[in-house]
Amino acid sequence: MPADTLTRVFSALADPTRRDMVARLAEGDATVNQLAEPYRMSLQAVYKHLKVLEEAGVVSRPPGPQPRRVHLETEVFDEMDAWIERYRRRAEERYTRLDALLAGMRDDEKKRNDERGEQPK
Repeated sequence: MPADTLTRVFSALADPTRRDMVARLAEGDATVNQLAEPYRMSLQAVYKHLKVLEEAGVVSRPPGPQPRRVHLETEVFDEMDAWIERYRRRAEERYTRLDALLAGMRDDEKKRNDERGEQPK
């Protein structure tokens, strides 16, 4: 996923209303009116949120007469997950190396204390 696409997706999902819409669409497709029900905003405002999600590739609406169902494009999340997973693995590798280093330092300290006959702190 190109960086500009990632930027659009993350920007679209930065808004809590849009994240809520995505969560609701994860349960199944819905019409715009169904998506608008829980919000205290105009239908025009709901359409603006959907336009941002559409432009980011997060949702789609088939062409044709109203009512058109809004569909969640899950491939975008697979691509986001792959991007996130790459950095999660790198972080885990760093933490694993740090854990090994700290364990080695504790072992070294224990050996020194044992050689001196000291009690652990």
